[in-house]
Amino acid sequence: MTPEEQTHTAAIAEFEQSTEPRRRLSWVRICGLIVLIAATVATTAGFRAAARRTPPTESPSSFAPYVDVTATPQFGFEDPSQSQSTNLVLGFVVSATKHACEPSWGAAYSLAAAATGMDLDRRIARLRQRGGEVSVSFGGVANSELSVGCTEVTKLTAAYRAVVQRYSIGTIDLDIEGSAASSSAAVARRATAIAALQAQQTAAGHPLGVWLTLPVTPQGLTTVGQAVVDAMLAGHVTLAGVNALTMDFGNPVPAGQTMASLSTSALMALEQQLRNAYTAAGVSLDEAQAWQRVGATPMIGQNDTPTERFELTDGRELAAFAQRHHLRRLSMWSVNRDRACGPNYANVEVVSDNCSGVTQGPAAFTSLFSASTGTAAGQTSTTGSAAARQTSTTGSAATGNSPGTTITTETADNPAASPYPIWNPAQAYPKNVKTVWHHNVYQAKWYTQGDMPDAPVASPFDTPWTLIGPVLPGEHPISSSRLKAGTYPAWNATQVYVAGARVLYDGVGYQAKWWTQGDVPGTAVLTPSNTAWQSLAG
Repeated sequence: MTPEEQTHTAAIAEFEQSTEPRRRLSWVRICGLIVLIAATVATTAGFRAAARRTPPTESPSSFAPYVDVTATPQFGFEDPSQSQSTNLVLGFVVSATKHACEPSWGAAYSLAAAATGMDLDRRIARLRQRGGEVSVSFGGVANSELSVGCTEVTKLTAAYRAVVQRYSIGTIDLDIEGSAASSSAAVARRATAIAALQAQQTAAGHPLGVWLTLPVTPQGLTTVGQAVVDAMLAGHVTLAGVNALTMDFGNPVPAGQTMASLSTSALMALEQQLRNAYTAAGVSLDEAQAWQRVGATPMIGQNDTPTERFELTDGRELAAFAQRHHLRRLSMWSVNRDRACGPNYANVEVVSDNCSGVTQGPAAFTSLFSASTGTAAGQTSTTGSAAARQTSTTGSAATGNSPGTTITTETADNPAASPYPIWNPAQAYPKNVKTVWHHNVYQAKWYTQGDMPDAPVASPFDTPWTLIGPVLPGEHPISSSRLKAGTYPAWNATQVYVAGARVLYDGVGYQAKWWTQGDVPGTAVLTPSNTAWQSLAG
Protein backbone atom coordinates (compact mmCIF):
# COMPACT_ATOMS: atom_id res chain seq x y z
CA MET A 1 0.00 0.00 0.00
CA THR A 2 1.40 3.40 -0.99
CA PRO A 3 1.69 6.26 1.51
CA GLU A 4 -1.13 8.00 -0.27
CA GLU A 5 -3.34 4.87 0.11
CA GLN A 6 -2.39 4.53 3.76
CA THR A 7 -3.33 8.15 4.36
CA HIS A 8 -6.62 7.61 2.59
CA THR A 9 -7.49 4.46 4.65
CA ALA A 10 -6.55 6.10 7.95
CA ALA A 11 -8.71 9.09 7.16
CA ILE A 12 -11.71 6.80 6.40
CA ALA A 13 -11.18 4.79 9.59
CA GLU A 14 -10.94 7.92 11.70
CA PHE A 15 -14.09 9.25 10.11
CA GLU A 16 -16.00 5.98 10.68
CA GLN A 17 -14.91 5.75 14.32
CA SER A 18 -16.10 9.26 15.02
CA THR A 19 -19.52 8.69 13.43
CA GLU A 20 -22.45 7.79 15.70
CA PRO A 21 -24.21 4.43 14.92
CA ARG A 22 -27.11 4.57 12.52
CA ARG A 23 -26.61 8.36 12.18
CA ARG A 24 -27.33 9.58 8.73
CA LEU A 25 -24.29 11.02 6.89
CA SER A 26 -24.70 14.56 5.70
CA TRP A 27 -23.42 15.74 2.35
CA VAL A 28 -21.45 18.46 4.18
CA ARG A 29 -19.43 15.86 6.07
CA ILE A 30 -18.86 13.76 2.96
CA CYS A 31 -17.59 16.78 1.03
CA GLY A 32 -15.30 17.73 3.92
CA LEU A 33 -13.87 14.22 3.92
CA ILE A 34 -13.16 14.36 0.20
CA VAL A 35 -11.37 17.72 0.55
CA LEU A 36 -9.27 16.38 3.44
CA ILE A 37 -8.20 13.28 1.49
CA ALA A 38 -7.33 15.31 -1.60
CA ALA A 39 -5.25 17.78 0.39
CA THR A 40 -3.38 14.98 2.16
CA VAL A 41 -2.54 13.22 -1.11
CA ALA A 42 -1.44 16.46 -2.75
CA THR A 43 0.80 17.33 0.19
CA THR A 44 2.46 13.92 0.16
CA ALA A 45 3.01 14.12 -3.59
CA GLY A 46 4.47 17.58 -3.14
CA PHE A 47 7.01 16.31 -0.60
CA ARG A 48 8.02 13.56 -3.02
CA ALA A 49 8.46 16.07 -5.86
CA ALA A 50 10.52 18.33 -3.61
CA ALA A 51 12.79 15.42 -2.74
CA ARG A 52 13.33 14.70 -6.43
CA ARG A 53 13.93 18.38 -7.34
CA THR A 54 17.50 19.18 -8.39
CA PRO A 55 19.06 21.64 -5.93
CA PRO A 56 19.95 25.05 -7.36
CA THR A 57 23.29 25.11 -9.11
CA GLU A 58 25.94 27.20 -7.37
CA SER A 59 28.00 29.65 -9.39
CA PRO A 60 31.57 28.45 -9.75
CA SER A 61 34.07 29.79 -7.23
CA SER A 62 36.64 32.20 -8.57
CA PHE A 63 40.18 33.10 -7.58
CA ALA A 64 41.30 36.67 -8.14
CA PRO A 65 44.26 37.87 -6.06
CA TYR A 66 44.92 41.51 -5.26
CA VAL A 67 47.71 43.46 -6.92
CA ASP A 68 49.34 46.38 -5.16
CA VAL A 69 49.49 48.61 -8.22
CA THR A 70 51.64 51.42 -6.79
CA ALA A 71 54.13 49.25 -4.89
CA THR A 72 57.77 49.57 -5.88
CA PRO A 73 59.36 47.96 -7.73
CA GLN A 74 56.46 47.84 -10.16
CA PHE A 75 54.90 44.40 -10.41
CA GLY A 76 54.22 43.25 -13.99
CA PHE A 77 50.77 41.75 -13.46
CA GLU A 78 50.26 41.72 -17.23
CA ASP A 79 53.44 39.70 -17.79
CA PRO A 80 52.89 35.90 -17.77
CA SER A 81 56.44 35.40 -16.52
CA GLN A 82 55.56 37.39 -13.37
CA SER A 83 51.87 36.61 -12.81
CA GLN A 84 50.27 33.24 -13.49
CA SER A 85 46.82 34.53 -12.63
CA THR A 86 45.02 36.69 -15.16
CA ASN A 87 42.00 37.46 -12.96
CA LEU A 88 43.11 40.25 -10.67
CA VAL A 89 41.85 42.90 -8.27
CA LEU A 90 43.84 46.11 -8.69
CA GLY A 91 44.22 48.25 -5.57
CA PHE A 92 43.74 50.87 -4.47
CA VAL A 93 41.79 53.84 -5.79
CA VAL A 94 41.45 56.57 -3.17
CA SER A 95 40.90 60.33 -3.00
CA ALA A 96 43.60 62.53 -4.48
CA THR A 97 45.58 64.47 -1.90
CA LYS A 98 44.30 67.91 -2.92
CA HIS A 99 40.88 67.04 -4.34
CA ALA A 100 38.76 64.59 -2.33
CA CYS A 101 36.36 63.91 -5.21
CA GLU A 102 39.16 63.10 -7.65
CA PRO A 103 40.03 59.38 -7.85
CA SER A 104 43.70 58.50 -7.72
CA TRP A 105 45.86 55.41 -7.45
CA GLY A 106 47.23 55.40 -3.93
CA ALA A 107 47.08 59.21 -3.75
CA ALA A 108 50.18 59.11 -5.98
CA TYR A 109 48.80 58.99 -9.54
CA SER A 110 45.74 60.52 -11.12
CA LEU A 111 44.04 58.22 -13.61
CA ALA A 112 45.74 60.10 -16.44
CA ALA A 113 49.12 60.06 -14.70
CA ALA A 114 48.82 56.31 -14.14
CA ALA A 115 48.35 55.88 -17.88
CA THR A 116 51.62 57.66 -18.62
CA GLY A 117 53.70 57.04 -15.50
CA MET A 118 52.80 53.36 -15.03
CA ASP A 119 51.38 52.57 -18.49
CA LEU A 120 48.42 51.16 -16.54
CA ASP A 121 45.79 51.37 -19.30
CA ARG A 122 48.06 49.53 -21.72
CA ARG A 123 48.98 46.88 -19.19
CA ILE A 124 45.30 46.19 -18.48
CA ALA A 125 44.75 45.87 -22.22
CA ARG A 126 47.66 43.42 -22.37
CA LEU A 127 46.10 41.33 -19.59
CA ARG A 128 42.88 41.20 -21.60
CA GLN A 129 44.87 40.07 -24.62
CA ARG A 130 45.86 37.10 -22.47
CA GLY A 131 42.19 36.34 -21.78
CA GLY A 132 42.10 37.87 -18.32
CA GLU A 133 40.10 40.53 -16.53
CA VAL A 134 40.49 43.02 -13.72
CA SER A 135 38.30 44.56 -11.10
CA VAL A 136 39.28 47.67 -9.16
CA SER A 137 39.36 48.01 -5.40
CA PHE A 138 38.48 51.32 -3.76
CA GLY A 139 39.75 52.17 -0.29
CA GLY A 140 42.15 49.94 1.61
CA VAL A 141 43.82 50.50 4.93
CA ALA A 142 45.87 53.55 3.87
CA ASN A 143 44.88 56.96 2.47
CA SER A 144 41.26 58.13 2.21
CA GLU A 145 38.43 56.20 0.57
CA LEU A 146 36.47 58.47 -1.77
CA SER A 147 33.30 58.64 0.31
CA VAL A 148 35.12 59.99 3.37
CA GLY A 149 36.18 63.34 1.92
CA CYS A 150 33.88 63.66 -1.09
CA THR A 151 30.72 64.83 0.63
CA GLU A 152 28.55 65.57 -2.44
CA VAL A 153 26.81 62.39 -3.55
CA THR A 154 26.61 63.39 -7.22
CA LYS A 155 30.36 64.08 -7.32
CA LEU A 156 31.05 60.87 -5.42
CA THR A 157 29.00 58.87 -7.91
CA ALA A 158 30.88 60.55 -10.77
CA ALA A 159 34.22 59.66 -9.17
CA TYR A 160 33.34 55.96 -8.93
CA ARG A 161 31.91 56.05 -12.45
CA ALA A 162 35.09 57.63 -13.88
CA VAL A 163 37.08 54.60 -12.78
CA VAL A 164 34.50 52.05 -13.92
CA GLN A 165 34.21 53.58 -17.36
CA ARG A 166 37.89 54.32 -17.90
CA TYR A 167 38.88 50.70 -17.35
CA SER A 168 35.66 49.12 -18.68
CA ILE A 169 35.22 46.99 -15.59
CA GLY A 170 32.21 44.89 -14.63
CA THR A 171 33.03 44.42 -10.95
CA ILE A 172 34.27 46.75 -8.23
CA ASP A 173 35.58 45.98 -4.77
CA LEU A 174 34.98 48.33 -1.84
CA ASP A 175 37.67 47.72 0.78
CA ILE A 176 36.14 49.58 3.71
CA GLU A 177 38.38 50.01 6.74
CA GLY A 178 39.11 52.62 9.39
CA SER A 179 37.23 55.91 9.09
CA ALA A 180 35.60 54.73 5.86
CA ALA A 181 33.70 52.18 7.99
CA SER A 182 33.25 54.10 11.24
CA SER A 183 31.87 57.32 9.74
CA SER A 184 28.09 56.90 9.49
CA ALA A 185 27.89 59.84 7.08
CA ALA A 186 30.47 58.27 4.74
CA VAL A 187 28.72 54.90 4.98
CA ALA A 188 25.39 56.45 3.97
CA ARG A 189 26.91 58.51 1.13
CA ARG A 190 28.70 55.49 -0.26
CA ALA A 191 25.54 53.38 -0.31
CA THR A 192 23.59 56.11 -2.12
CA ALA A 193 26.35 56.71 -4.66
CA ILE A 194 26.92 53.02 -5.41
CA ALA A 195 23.20 52.37 -5.81
CA ALA A 196 23.00 55.24 -8.30
CA LEU A 197 26.05 53.97 -10.17
CA GLN A 198 24.62 50.45 -10.39
CA ALA A 199 21.36 51.84 -11.80
CA GLN A 200 23.25 53.91 -14.39
CA GLN A 201 25.42 50.98 -15.48
CA THR A 202 22.42 48.66 -15.74
CA ALA A 203 20.53 51.21 -17.83
CA ALA A 204 23.56 51.43 -20.13
CA GLY A 205 23.62 47.64 -20.56
CA HIS A 206 26.72 47.13 -18.39
CA PRO A 207 25.60 45.67 -15.04
CA LEU A 208 28.03 46.30 -12.19
CA GLY A 209 28.95 43.72 -9.57
CA VAL A 210 29.77 45.13 -6.13
CA TRP A 211 31.81 43.35 -3.46
CA LEU A 212 32.26 44.63 0.07
CA THR A 213 35.62 43.77 1.59
CA LEU A 214 35.65 44.09 5.38
CA PRO A 215 37.91 43.19 8.32
CA VAL A 216 36.78 40.31 10.52
CA THR A 217 37.60 38.72 13.85
CA PRO A 218 37.29 34.98 14.52
CA GLN A 219 33.74 35.87 15.57
CA GLY A 220 32.93 37.39 12.19
CA LEU A 221 32.19 40.98 11.26
CA THR A 222 32.54 43.68 13.86
CA THR A 223 29.54 45.84 14.75
CA VAL A 224 30.97 48.52 12.47
CA GLY A 225 31.32 46.06 9.61
CA GLN A 226 27.75 44.83 10.05
CA ALA A 227 26.55 48.42 9.86
CA VAL A 228 28.32 48.85 6.50
CA VAL A 229 26.53 45.77 5.12
CA ASP A 230 23.17 46.90 6.51
CA ALA A 231 23.56 50.35 4.95
CA MET A 232 24.28 48.87 1.53
CA LEU A 233 21.25 46.59 1.66
CA ALA A 234 19.02 49.37 2.98
CA GLY A 235 20.26 51.59 0.15
CA HIS A 236 19.17 48.95 -2.41
CA VAL A 237 22.70 48.11 -3.52
CA THR A 238 22.82 44.67 -5.11
CA LEU A 239 25.81 43.03 -3.46
CA ALA A 240 27.76 40.30 -5.18
CA GLY A 241 28.98 39.38 -1.71
CA VAL A 242 31.05 40.22 1.35
CA ASN A 243 34.75 39.41 1.26
CA ALA A 244 36.32 38.76 4.67
CA LEU A 245 39.85 40.00 5.33
CA THR A 246 40.97 36.90 7.21
CA MET A 247 44.19 38.45 8.47
CA ASP A 248 45.65 40.61 11.23
CA PHE A 249 43.33 39.26 13.92
CA GLY A 250 45.38 41.24 16.43
CA ASN A 251 46.19 38.62 19.05
CA PRO A 252 48.64 35.72 19.27
CA VAL A 253 47.22 32.60 17.66
CA PRO A 254 45.80 30.52 20.56
CA ALA A 255 47.43 27.19 21.35
CA GLY A 256 45.98 24.39 19.26
CA GLN A 257 44.69 26.76 16.58
CA THR A 258 46.07 27.98 13.27
CA MET A 259 45.55 30.92 10.98
CA ALA A 260 43.36 28.61 8.89
CA SER A 261 41.14 27.65 11.84
CA LEU A 262 40.75 31.28 12.90
CA SER A 263 39.84 32.15 9.31
CA THR A 264 37.25 29.42 8.94
CA SER A 265 35.72 30.41 12.28
CA ALA A 266 35.36 33.96 10.98
CA LEU A 267 33.78 32.74 7.76
CA MET A 268 31.26 30.51 9.55
CA ALA A 269 30.17 33.50 11.61
CA LEU A 270 30.04 35.74 8.54
CA GLU A 271 27.71 33.34 6.72
CA GLN A 272 25.19 33.53 9.57
CA GLN A 273 25.57 37.31 9.84
CA LEU A 274 24.78 37.66 6.15
CA ARG A 275 21.64 35.56 6.47
CA ASN A 276 20.51 37.76 9.36
CA ALA A 277 21.30 40.96 7.46
CA TYR A 278 19.36 39.86 4.40
CA THR A 279 16.44 38.73 6.54
CA ALA A 280 16.33 42.17 8.15
CA ALA A 281 16.31 43.65 4.65
CA GLY A 282 13.34 41.49 3.67
CA VAL A 283 15.24 38.81 1.73
CA SER A 284 15.44 35.19 2.85
CA LEU A 285 18.64 33.29 2.07
CA ASP A 286 19.19 29.61 2.63
CA GLU A 287 22.61 28.30 3.64
CA ALA A 288 23.81 27.63 0.08
CA GLN A 289 22.71 31.07 -1.10
CA ALA A 290 24.49 32.72 1.82
CA TRP A 291 27.79 30.94 1.10
CA GLN A 292 27.52 32.13 -2.48
CA ARG A 293 27.84 35.67 -1.09
CA VAL A 294 30.97 34.97 0.95
CA GLY A 295 34.58 35.62 -0.03
CA ALA A 296 37.87 35.16 1.83
CA THR A 297 41.15 37.03 1.52
CA PRO A 298 44.09 35.94 3.66
CA MET A 299 47.37 37.83 3.84
CA ILE A 300 49.78 35.19 2.65
CA GLY A 301 52.95 34.69 4.66
CA GLN A 302 53.89 37.13 7.38
CA ASN A 303 50.96 39.26 8.50
CA ASP A 304 51.18 42.78 9.90
CA THR A 305 50.55 41.26 13.33
CA PRO A 306 54.02 39.84 14.15
CA THR A 307 52.68 36.60 15.67
CA GLU A 308 50.53 35.75 12.64
CA ARG A 309 51.98 33.81 9.71
CA PHE A 310 49.78 32.29 7.02
CA GLU A 311 51.70 29.24 5.78
CA LEU A 312 51.01 27.05 2.77
CA THR A 313 49.44 24.51 5.14
CA ASP A 314 46.95 27.22 6.18
CA GLY A 315 46.30 27.88 2.51
CA ARG A 316 45.43 24.24 1.89
CA GLU A 317 43.02 24.15 4.84
CA LEU A 318 41.31 27.35 3.77
CA ALA A 319 41.07 26.17 0.17
CA ALA A 320 39.48 22.89 1.27
CA PHE A 321 36.97 24.81 3.40
CA ALA A 322 36.14 27.06 0.45
CA GLN A 323 35.52 23.99 -1.70
CA ARG A 324 33.24 22.32 0.86
CA HIS A 325 31.09 25.39 1.36
CA HIS A 326 31.18 26.69 -2.22
CA LEU A 327 32.52 30.13 -1.36
CA ARG A 328 31.93 32.44 -4.27
CA ARG A 329 35.30 34.13 -4.08
CA LEU A 330 38.82 33.37 -2.92
CA SER A 331 41.59 35.95 -3.03
CA MET A 332 44.85 36.87 -1.29
CA TRP A 333 46.96 39.84 -0.40
CA SER A 334 48.84 39.98 -2.61
CA VAL A 335 50.16 38.48 -5.81
CA ASN A 336 53.15 40.84 -5.49
CA ARG A 337 54.14 38.86 -2.39
CA ASP A 338 53.69 35.32 -3.77
CA ARG A 339 57.36 34.35 -3.62
CA ALA A 340 60.02 33.64 -1.04
CA CYS A 341 62.06 36.58 0.23
CA GLY A 342 65.41 34.96 -0.51
CA PRO A 343 68.70 34.96 1.43
CA ASN A 344 69.29 38.72 1.17
CA TYR A 345 66.14 39.63 3.10
CA ALA A 346 67.44 40.03 6.65
CA ASN A 347 64.30 39.64 8.80
CA VAL A 348 61.30 37.79 7.37
CA GLU A 349 59.18 38.83 10.38
CA VAL A 350 59.17 42.33 8.91
CA VAL A 351 56.39 42.50 6.30
CA SER A 352 57.54 43.01 2.72
CA ASP A 353 55.49 44.29 -0.22
CA ASN A 354 57.42 42.00 -2.54
CA CYS A 355 57.74 38.62 -0.79
CA SER A 356 55.81 36.47 1.68
CA GLY A 357 58.38 35.77 4.37
CA VAL A 358 57.61 32.05 4.42
CA THR A 359 59.25 29.10 2.70
CA GLN A 360 57.57 28.61 -0.65
CA GLY A 361 58.14 28.18 -4.35
CA PRO A 362 57.36 30.88 -6.93
CA ALA A 363 53.60 31.57 -7.15
CA ALA A 364 52.88 28.70 -4.75
CA PHE A 365 49.80 30.31 -3.19
CA THR A 366 48.49 31.27 -6.63
CA SER A 367 48.79 27.68 -7.83
CA LEU A 368 47.14 26.33 -4.68
CA PHE A 369 44.15 28.67 -4.67
CA SER A 370 43.52 28.63 -8.41
CA ALA A 371 43.50 24.83 -8.39
CA SER A 372 41.13 24.70 -5.42
CA THR A 373 38.53 26.89 -7.09
CA GLY A 374 38.63 24.86 -10.29
CA THR A 375 39.85 27.93 -12.14
CA ALA A 376 43.18 27.40 -13.80
CA ALA A 377 45.53 30.33 -13.68
CA GLY A 378 44.78 32.37 -16.74
CA GLN A 379 41.09 31.51 -16.99
CA THR A 380 38.71 34.42 -17.36
CA SER A 381 36.81 35.46 -14.24
CA THR A 382 33.06 35.00 -14.04
CA THR A 383 32.44 37.79 -11.56
CA GLY A 384 32.20 40.68 -13.98
CA SER A 385 29.63 41.48 -16.63
CA ALA A 386 30.04 39.99 -20.07
CA ALA A 387 30.22 43.44 -21.58
CA ALA A 388 33.29 44.22 -19.54
CA ARG A 389 35.14 40.99 -20.32
CA GLN A 390 36.05 41.64 -23.93
CA THR A 391 39.70 40.78 -24.26
CA SER A 392 40.44 43.39 -26.90
CA THR A 393 38.75 46.43 -25.43
CA THR A 394 39.86 49.27 -23.23
CA GLY A 395 38.84 52.73 -22.17
CA SER A 396 41.28 55.59 -22.30
CA ALA A 397 40.19 58.94 -20.98
CA ALA A 398 43.62 60.29 -21.80
CA THR A 399 42.89 59.80 -25.47
CA GLY A 400 39.23 60.78 -25.27
CA ASN A 401 37.91 57.38 -26.31
CA SER A 402 34.80 55.84 -24.86
CA PRO A 403 35.30 52.65 -22.81
CA GLY A 404 35.00 49.38 -24.63
CA THR A 405 36.42 50.67 -27.91
CA THR A 406 37.72 47.75 -29.93
CA ILE A 407 41.43 47.81 -30.71
CA THR A 408 41.78 47.55 -34.46
CA THR A 409 44.62 45.93 -36.33
CA GLU A 410 46.10 47.72 -39.33
CA THR A 411 48.40 46.34 -41.99
CA ALA A 412 51.30 48.51 -40.90
CA ASP A 413 52.27 50.54 -37.85
CA ASN A 414 51.28 54.18 -38.19
CA PRO A 415 53.76 56.65 -36.62
CA ALA A 416 51.03 59.28 -36.29
CA ALA A 417 48.90 56.90 -34.20
CA SER A 418 51.70 55.40 -32.10
CA PRO A 419 52.82 56.73 -28.71
CA TYR A 420 56.47 55.79 -29.38
CA PRO A 421 58.66 55.59 -32.50
CA ILE A 422 58.24 52.54 -34.73
CA TRP A 423 60.98 49.98 -34.18
CA ASN A 424 63.91 50.42 -36.55
CA PRO A 425 66.50 47.62 -36.97
CA ALA A 426 69.17 50.26 -37.53
CA GLN A 427 68.30 52.09 -34.32
CA ALA A 428 70.10 51.44 -31.04
CA TYR A 429 67.80 51.22 -28.02
CA PRO A 430 69.20 51.72 -24.51
CA LYS A 431 67.60 50.08 -21.46
CA ASN A 432 63.98 51.15 -20.68
CA VAL A 433 63.42 52.85 -24.04
CA LYS A 434 60.04 52.03 -25.60
CA THR A 435 59.12 51.36 -29.19
CA VAL A 436 56.10 50.25 -31.24
CA TRP A 437 56.10 47.14 -33.36
CA HIS A 438 53.12 45.36 -34.94
CA HIS A 439 50.68 47.55 -32.99
CA ASN A 440 52.19 46.74 -29.61
CA VAL A 441 54.46 48.68 -27.26
CA TYR A 442 57.74 47.09 -26.18
CA GLN A 443 60.33 48.23 -23.65
CA ALA A 444 64.04 47.41 -23.83
CA LYS A 445 65.38 45.33 -20.94
CA TRP A 446 68.96 46.15 -21.89
CA TYR A 447 70.85 47.83 -24.72
CA THR A 448 69.78 46.31 -28.01
CA GLN A 449 70.02 46.88 -31.72
CA GLY A 450 68.60 44.81 -34.53
CA ASP A 451 66.63 42.43 -32.26
CA MET A 452 63.05 42.28 -33.52
CA PRO A 453 60.69 42.81 -30.57
CA ASP A 454 58.29 39.98 -31.43
CA ALA A 455 60.87 37.47 -32.66
CA PRO A 456 60.02 33.96 -31.40
CA VAL A 457 62.08 32.95 -28.37
CA ALA A 458 62.05 29.94 -26.06
CA SER A 459 62.25 32.00 -22.87
CA PRO A 460 61.65 35.62 -21.78
CA PHE A 461 65.36 35.75 -20.94
CA ASP A 462 66.22 35.22 -24.60
CA THR A 463 64.80 38.55 -25.77
CA PRO A 464 65.88 42.10 -24.87
CA TRP A 465 62.26 43.25 -25.13
CA THR A 466 59.30 43.23 -22.73
CA LEU A 467 55.82 43.39 -24.24
CA ILE A 468 53.92 46.12 -22.38
CA GLY A 469 50.63 45.98 -24.27
CA PRO A 470 48.77 47.11 -27.39
CA VAL A 471 48.66 50.56 -28.91
CA LEU A 472 45.39 52.00 -27.66
CA PRO A 473 42.73 53.59 -29.86
CA GLY A 474 43.29 57.28 -30.52
CA GLU A 475 46.88 57.39 -29.30
CA HIS A 476 49.44 59.72 -30.83
CA PRO A 477 53.17 60.34 -30.31
CA ILE A 478 53.98 61.32 -26.74
CA SER A 479 55.55 64.73 -26.95
CA SER A 480 57.22 64.36 -23.57
CA SER A 481 59.58 61.78 -25.08
CA ARG A 482 61.17 64.51 -27.19
CA LEU A 483 64.10 66.36 -25.67
CA LYS A 484 64.03 70.11 -25.24
CA ALA A 485 65.99 72.31 -27.61
CA GLY A 486 69.38 73.01 -26.12
CA THR A 487 69.68 69.67 -24.33
CA TYR A 488 72.49 68.92 -26.79
CA PRO A 489 73.88 71.03 -29.67
CA ALA A 490 71.74 70.77 -32.80
CA TRP A 491 73.18 68.43 -35.43
CA ASN A 492 74.95 70.23 -38.27
CA ALA A 493 75.55 68.50 -41.59
CA THR A 494 78.82 70.35 -42.19
CA GLN A 495 80.33 69.83 -38.76
CA VAL A 496 82.84 67.09 -37.98
CA TYR A 497 81.95 64.90 -34.97
CA VAL A 498 84.28 62.54 -33.15
CA ALA A 499 83.40 59.48 -31.05
CA GLY A 500 81.43 60.46 -27.97
CA ALA A 501 80.06 63.74 -29.36
CA ARG A 502 76.38 64.30 -28.61
CA VAL A 503 73.83 66.11 -30.72
CA LEU A 504 70.08 66.76 -30.87
CA TYR A 505 68.22 65.89 -34.06
CA ASP A 506 64.45 65.99 -34.49
CA GLY A 507 63.99 66.03 -30.71
CA VAL A 508 66.13 62.93 -30.14
CA GLY A 509 69.59 62.80 -28.59
CA TYR A 510 72.37 60.92 -30.38
CA GLN A 511 75.98 60.05 -29.61
CA ALA A 512 78.66 59.56 -32.27
CA LYS A 513 80.25 56.13 -32.36
CA TRP A 514 83.19 57.30 -34.47
CA TRP A 515 84.39 60.20 -36.62
CA THR A 516 81.52 61.34 -38.79
CA GLN A 517 80.39 64.20 -41.02
CA GLY A 518 77.15 64.51 -42.93
CA ASP A 519 75.63 61.26 -41.64
CA VAL A 520 72.05 62.05 -40.61
CA PRO A 521 71.28 60.66 -37.14
CA GLY A 522 68.52 58.05 -37.07
CA THR A 523 68.80 57.18 -40.76
CA ALA A 524 68.04 53.50 -41.42
CA VAL A 525 70.83 51.48 -43.00
CA LEU A 526 70.99 47.91 -44.23
CA THR A 527 73.57 46.91 -41.65
CA PRO A 528 72.86 48.37 -38.18
CA SER A 529 76.52 48.38 -37.24
CA ASN A 530 77.18 50.80 -40.12
CA THR A 531 75.31 53.73 -38.57
CA ALA A 532 77.55 56.40 -37.03
CA TRP A 533 75.03 57.46 -34.43
CA GLN A 534 73.65 55.78 -31.34
CA SER A 535 70.30 56.97 -30.00
CA LEU A 536 70.21 58.28 -26.44
CA ALA A 537 66.45 58.65 -26.15
CA GLY A 538 64.95 55.90 -28.32
